[in-house]
Amino acid sequence: MKTYSLLSFLFLLSTYALQAQEKPLNIIMIGAHPDDCDIKSGGTAALFVAMGHKVKFLSVTNGDAGHMKEGGGMLAKRRLEETREVARRLGVTYEVLDNHDGELLPTLTIRLDVIRRIREWNADVVIAPRTNDYHPDHRYTGILVQDAAFMVGVPNVAPDTPPLGKNPVFLYFQDNFKKPNPFQPDIAVDISSVIDKKIYSLDAHQSQFYEWLPWIGRNTEEVPEGKSERLDWLKKTRGSGISPEVKISLQKWYGSVKADQVKFAEAFEICEYGSRPNEQDIKRLFPMLGK
Repeated sequence: MKTYSLLSFLFLLSTYALQAQEKPLNIIMIGAHPDDCDIKSGGTAALFVAMGHKVKFLSVTNGDAGHMKEGGGMLAKRRLEETREVARRLGVTYEVLDNHDGELLPTLTIRLDVIRRIREWNADVVIAPRTNDYHPDHRYTGILVQDAAFMVGVPNVAPDTPPLGKNPVFLYFQDNFKKPNPFQPDIAVDISSVIDKKIYSLDAHQSQFYEWLPWIGRNTEEVPEGKSERLDWLKKTRGSGISPEVKISLQKWYGSVKADQVKFAEAFEICEYGSRPNEQDIKRLFPMLGK
């Protein structure tokens, strides 16, 4: 009887451990505009979803200024519909907050909204822009998330939403800005296997990649007319280049042989304001690393 009880206990223990290991991760990626998360981490999101984990994209503004002809409520509605198509193509959840594009400030009201969204998602990982960026909306989104990093666990802040019982790992999206400090690729993810899925999600933002961004970038003549030609053009112009620093990070996580084969990658920097993950934590939170 004692032997049977011991065996039963060990079986239950092993079952519980397996279930705990297989529990889906909750990842929330926060951008300033309704295409920022897609650009910076669409491939990583696709890998998470394929592995059974839950990913949410959150846009802090509604994107109602990002066009040369359209604007206001009609543009915000169009961009919201584009995010819904992205959600369908990528398998993510996509939410857009109703703050004006180009007018974002790191106010207490918006900070509380961000805290609530992180809590509601029960986030294990939070990814957002760094605070040194060309766009004020990007910078202030970074500040909002930094300011939320500790507060997500404080019960008396936004008390209408239960606090997290853990502090998530906070990360930054990759950027190319060098001053006052350059981006540090602590984590690099091989997205070569899902690059076409990422590009297909970007294609859903018709108002941006084929209209607004080419107009503001003064290269509208480069935009192809055909559907397949546009996807090829997006892949050529929006495929994430691999810098020497990202290559070193890929070598760390995948080994030199596999790193040499990587054609497309996305990288992230660890923010000091959240939990401080060690290498084992990172492998648990990014289970695609090394595969």
